[in-house]
Amino acid sequence: MIKHRGRLSALVASVVVFAGAVASAPVGQAAPAAEGLDAQFVATHNGPQQYPNVFIEWDVPITMSDGTVLKANVYHPAGADGQPIAEPTPTIVNMTPYTKLVSNIADSALSVPGLSEVLMPVLQNLDFSAFGYSSLSDMMNALPGGAGRTFGVDRNLIRGGYTQVVVDVRGTGFSQGVWQVFGEREQLDGVEVVDWAAEQGWSNGKIGMSGISYSGINQLHTAQRQPEALKAIFPIVPGSDLIRDVAAPGGALGIGFIPAWLLAVDGAKLLPDMVSILTGRFDWTWLADRVRDPFTFFNVLIAALTTPSIDQIPPELATILDDESSLRTSWVGKPDQVQVPTFIYGGWHDIFTYSSPRIYNAVDVPAEQKKLIMGNVYHVTVSSGLGRPGAPAPLEALQRAWFDKWLKGIDNGIDRYDPVTLWQQGSEQWTTDVAFPRPGMQHRRLYLDPASSGTAPGARFDGSLVGEPGGAQRVSVDPSLATICSRDAAQGTAGLVPLPDVCIKDARISEGAALTFTTAPVTQPTRISGSIAAHLNTVLDTTDGYWTVTVNDVAPDGRSTVWSQGQLMASLRTVDEANSTRSPNGDYTDPYPYLTLATRQPVVPGEPTIIDIGIRATDGVLLPGHRLRVDVFAGNFPSGIPLRPLLNESGLRTQHLELDPSRPSWINVPMDTDPGW
Repeated sequence: MIKHRGRLSALVASVVVFAGAVASAPVGQAAPAAEGLDAQFVATHNGPQQYPNVFIEWDVPITMSDGTVLKANVYHPAGADGQPIAEPTPTIVNMTPYTKLVSNIADSALSVPGLSEVLMPVLQNLDFSAFGYSSLSDMMNALPGGAGRTFGVDRNLIRGGYTQVVVDVRGTGFSQGVWQVFGEREQLDGVEVVDWAAEQGWSNGKIGMSGISYSGINQLHTAQRQPEALKAIFPIVPGSDLIRDVAAPGGALGIGFIPAWLLAVDGAKLLPDMVSILTGRFDWTWLADRVRDPFTFFNVLIAALTTPSIDQIPPELATILDDESSLRTSWVGKPDQVQVPTFIYGGWHDIFTYSSPRIYNAVDVPAEQKKLIMGNVYHVTVSSGLGRPGAPAPLEALQRAWFDKWLKGIDNGIDRYDPVTLWQQGSEQWTTDVAFPRPGMQHRRLYLDPASSGTAPGARFDGSLVGEPGGAQRVSVDPSLATICSRDAAQGTAGLVPLPDVCIKDARISEGAALTFTTAPVTQPTRISGSIAAHLNTVLDTTDGYWTVTVNDVAPDGRSTVWSQGQLMASLRTVDEANSTRSPNGDYTDPYPYLTLATRQPVVPGEPTIIDIGIRATDGVLLPGHRLRVDVFAGNFPSGIPLRPLLNESGLRTQHLELDPSRPSWINVPMDTDPGW
């Protein structure tokens, strides 16, 4: 059923914002004992706290086993005199590459007396949808949803009896070293910081970890190494398979996000510690490390965009394209080795959508010790909508409840919280269930057929999606910039640019560059939950090409809403069977491509070639009168762009689907009913 849920502070003077038919169809069983928990969690977090103040230790040095010194700000609960309490407390560690300076600015702004009480309701109620920019509303709504305090520092958490440690990751902020971007040494740092925190006199030895995005990934990397003191984690929009998530999904460079992200982190890490300069304590080792590596990974990015051919790929890029290299292996997480209570928040249109549900299912703890929330958000709109009527509590309240339970042993009911809480696309409501994918799903083939559906007059081609193979025809599609106006563009750029609703809530503009295949309308609510796979019989005129597939909900008025997508370079189609999944009939449900030079297979021009594309797991319901659609594109700029040598081979030439009943193309969809298509 639908579940209704309920040190620079004196210098900071500005706020920094970081960034009915379905009701008859059961969508999950909400545990009666969990009713009202969200309101309880909010009251605990926002109400009177145990201690009145926060005391901050600035730039505390933490020496790693290799001699590198990391810098941390340590936030202590403090008494009325402003001094830290003597009693040891549980400790929350946040390791960030975005600098603890930024975390402190955000904390200082949110700590201005009375500001949050005035600002949060305003931001929560901002609505630009009347102007066609609901994405801008979502960006504003992220702060009241809990993104600000879970990004860095939560003073209510600290006043509630926790010490919080915010650490600059090696090679970033004021920490020494070279930025490794999740390398082996950086992952070891996580363990050593946890051990260090547990040994301090202000800590009672029980450690939790928090943070968003990069900090969420660090939590998982630390937890999989199982340090004894780590008792719980709360990763928000985390990834676990970074090549397939964001760096090179489908083998194409994540151009919409990676360059801007690298520039932001590499730029911020060059900001010096002005206080140390003014006091004569400047860290010259820090400076030497920055001079040694000022722009981490930009050499790889430049090589990916400029190397003209495969045989000219330089070693730094070849390392990324070798799944046995130390870098690639460090980028593939091992969530099955996580054995502490884990609460995951992700989004259906986040850059890490592929990983979040997989992490939840892999974490090796009892059901009551892991939870999953999947919202209707992009990466930078994380937590938007939380705290509203019918939605889960804001992230800061859920995080507090999680740590109260697993670090303090408070029986607050968070262990009885529904296992999964999902924004159900189609019904546009928050729902709960016992698992994801939802129980009762059965994968079914839907075939791409050349017969016109009559529903996509503006598409490059209007075909049908049917239950049995049909006619034969070759259909063609060209690379196009029309994909700039699409939900895929918003997702691939992490929502950094607030695109208009005409692009992100309706795919009909971008479908002018797509081959569309649409079902007949459903007559009863039809749920789709889980991963989807596309099996395409393709033909190229060159040795490579780039395919993108979206799965859409088409309303009776023709509006086409993207639920999920996937992509793949044709030459990187070799599937790693050991890491793939299949439905009982043998069809892929999640084909896992190797994405390596060693397994690359250039296409034979003119020869039919099967491409299996994984489409990120999703959850939604087709309401009566709605249809399911598959869009097939020859690219998805600006979300992704082929590596330059593969782009050169493709020549941006026309790509073809060979619709042939003897070698059919289909999608494999998890549904709870057979619509009879």
